[in-house]
Amino acid sequence: MPKRRNPAEEEEAIRISNAIDEELRRERESLRRRRTKDVKVMLLGQAESGKSTLQKQFQLYYSSKTLDEERPSWRPIVYFNILKAIRMILDELDWQYGLGASGGEPLPVPLVPSTSNTSGSGSHSHSGSSSRSSPNPAWFPELAILRNKLLPLVASEDALAGELSGGISVTGGRTGVYVRAGWQALISGNRAWPLSENYRTTMTPRQSAVANIVAKTLAASQAEVELLWWHPGVQSLLKGNKLRLEEYAAFFLANIRRIAQPDYLPSNEDILHVRLQTIGVTEHAFDINLGGTQYNWLLYDVGGAVRRHAWVPYFDDATAIIFLAPISAFDQYLEEDPRTNRIDDSLQLFTAICSNKLLANAALVLMLNKTDLLKQKLQAGIKVRKYISSYGDRPNEYEEVAEYFRAHFIQVHRRKDVTRRPLYLHFTSMLDIKATQSIIINVGEAIMRLHLTKIGLA
Repeated sequence: MPKRRNPAEEEEAIRISNAIDEELRRERESLRRRRTKDVKVMLLGQAESGKSTLQKQFQLYYSSKTLDEERPSWRPIVYFNILKAIRMILDELDWQYGLGASGGEPLPVPLVPSTSNTSGSGSHSHSGSSSRSSPNPAWFPELAILRNKLLPLVASEDALAGELSGGISVTGGRTGVYVRAGWQALISGNRAWPLSENYRTTMTPRQSAVANIVAKTLAASQAEVELLWWHPGVQSLLKGNKLRLEEYAAFFLANIRRIAQPDYLPSNEDILHVRLQTIGVTEHAFDINLGGTQYNWLLYDVGGAVRRHAWVPYFDDATAIIFLAPISAFDQYLEEDPRTNRIDDSLQLFTAICSNKLLANAALVLMLNKTDLLKQKLQAGIKVRKYISSYGDRPNEYEEVAEYFRAHFIQVHRRKDVTRRPLYLHFTSMLDIKATQSIIINVGEAIMRLHLTKIGLA
């Protein structure tokens, strides 16, 4: 039989047990308090909807110091965006004017079969028509010379993409720069950012070798880049909607002399304009002071390259969902499904989010984004009804088009939302810093009110 403890030992055992219980109680209370100060916000939407740009706007407003620390790491990303834009222009010049095969003389027939106007993100050209332009013959020798001078610069595109991606590849044969959380440390060598295991295993001593070569080549070629961008042959293709570039292209190419300087450091505007495709779910933390209490905002940017079912595990305890729908994309189609209009795809995604029971307790914010690009397209004469037949004979003006899209998203919310919760809707242009940060303040206050109500502090 076990030896019975004397009263003193029994009392000590009880004291230790009570102390352990008290410690566990304090830990549970501490964990509960920490959770009440965590505000979990999901950024959702299709690829190229503006999620990463909104994240950068939040960072600029709430944590500008961290953005300053990251600034050098955005430099090679800007270079890659410029190389891609130049390559797309040269490809279209080869297609429209036949420069590549004839050394400056236009070819009598197209080089390759015409493609349809169902480009997904604007990255595919040849969308205007199957026939060639009627260019000024004096353009051909000028453009041929510029083309030949810029080919060595463009030839670095794939090597730079590989260096920036850190060995990451995406299925389906897609090319470009794809990054995971912690990519800044890989690019800049600054270890202030956490690195994923994938990046740790692919880092090499000469991580920035290609980026440095590109910087020098770009500096030597800045005059040719500027001449190419402003050449009437290129501008005529843009105005005729036969050359479709990524949204950032015009901004960077117009600022090439500033960007090509040896001491170039990306500005806030540069960082907001860059196009960078993220893989996986990236967490960004911001400390927000409200009434003397620090709250920890956890902003989750769900990369557009993520399979959509991967969003679900992050839904259950979200404080709020911010869904971004690019209403400028009415004339674009999905890269993976050229039959699906990007507006229709956004509506389908929004329907799935509204009807998902895991979102029942999350506030819902809808941002109808890229209004600046929508205005530009409408002013250029691009007709909505050509791509969305249900638009009918409504005026092809911004107010009418914006209201048409707004009504469709509101209708989805009214019919499909599982909890009939309020919908906070904003028209946005993520590149407008002042306007977007005003919206961020309003959205942030609304989310905090709902969070405080949920935890019983309001």
